[in-house]
Amino acid sequence: MVQQFDEDNTPLEFPCRFPIKAMGRAEADIEALVRAVLTEHLDRPEQVELRVSESRNGRFVSVTATITAHSRPQLDAIYRALHAEEAILMTL
Repeated sequence: MVQQFDEDNTPLEFPCRFPIKAMGRAEADIEALVRAVLTEHLDRPEQVELRVSESRNGRFVSVTATITAHSRPQLDAIYRALHAEEAILMTL
């Protein structure tokens, strides 16, 4: 059973620093996609810390974006937008 959280029932205390990881194939510009999504959902996207890593064989790339999250609905909207991008294969 998956536990559902709402604004009043979440283990997070807002605002908080929160890492979001998106992964995709190396030939896709995953970093640019993550930046574009975050720009739509953050008041200050220039303050995002990004770390890009390649897989061992170089076929995949992961981007970890550490943001200051202000609410659970904000995080949910970011994850929905990332999942909507065809080039992003997985998020954590």
